[in-house]
Amino acid sequence: MDYAKQYQEYLARANQALEKACETFLPEESEVCRAARYSLLGGGKRIRAVLVLAVCDMLNGSAEAAEQFAAAVEMLHCYSLIHDDLPCMDNDDLRRGKPTCHKVFGECVATLAGDALQAAAFRTVLFAKGPWSGEGAAAPALAAGVLAEAAGVQGMCGGQYWDTIGDGQPHSLEDLTAIHDKKTGALLRAACVMGVLACSGHREVDDSCIDAAREYATHLGLAFQIRDDVLDATSTTEELGKPVGSDSANGKTTYVTLLGVEGCREQVVEHTRLAKEALERGGWRGSIGCLCWLADHLAQRSN
Repeated sequence: MDYAKQYQEYLARANQALEKACETFLPEESEVCRAARYSLLGGGKRIRAVLVLAVCDMLNGSAEAAEQFAAAVEMLHCYSLIHDDLPCMDNDDLRRGKPTCHKVFGECVATLAGDALQAAAFRTVLFAKGPWSGEGAAAPALAAGVLAEAAGVQGMCGGQYWDTIGDGQPHSLEDLTAIHDKKTGALLRAACVMGVLACSGHREVDDSCIDAAREYATHLGLAFQIRDDVLDATSTTEELGKPVGSDSANGKTTYVTLLGVEGCREQVVEHTRLAKEALERGGWRGSIGCLCWLADHLAQRSN
């Protein structure tokens, strides 16, 4: 199987689902919607959307439901990026090689664009169409609950808060991991679980699938964040498409601060191994090859 090609197919499906969701929930009728679409449709790896689609495919679930759930996860992720880039947060001028939302539309409109994306994400989930029947009819509501937990104080917002108030202060490895498990890991876990939920009412799934999906995403998220810290310390703005060295300039503790570059690379390899091992214990009915390839691909990425 050519997993790189399969990833590109998932990427195309995710982008198409985002275009469709925008037509429904973010029509270009205001500056706020234009700002939201500017950031949302501006490219990216769509890792979270791909996870929803790939997990659902492993269980032979509903492609229609998975695509809508995938769009919702990406909308929520994009909202977090717009807010992270604001002057009151990371104060970044570039995202994916383009000016950040607040640099183009102003801080007020960018803030509201993030808010609009968050609301649109939940509408996309709750109005998702799929082969819902029996207990599976609750799948959109359950998926919305999973997404809300990942977005709130138990997830991204909580992690961002602790990261923000800790600027310039030393963190232990345990503290840093807890922060990034919320900031990055929570939404990756949500994406994988939502991929399982997209199968509800279509075929039987058990708790082992959800447990394996969550464990895979946890280690994938840690490997991703550690690799991010290495790239921030060793890459260039042109290569990454966003500013580099800002963590060091702001006195923030990173994995590179605590482990060094080589130590970080070892940890990326270890968490990638653990992510793939988690999949092998999941009782999946389909191939885990694409998700294993994705873990390796992200561990070796240059941007």
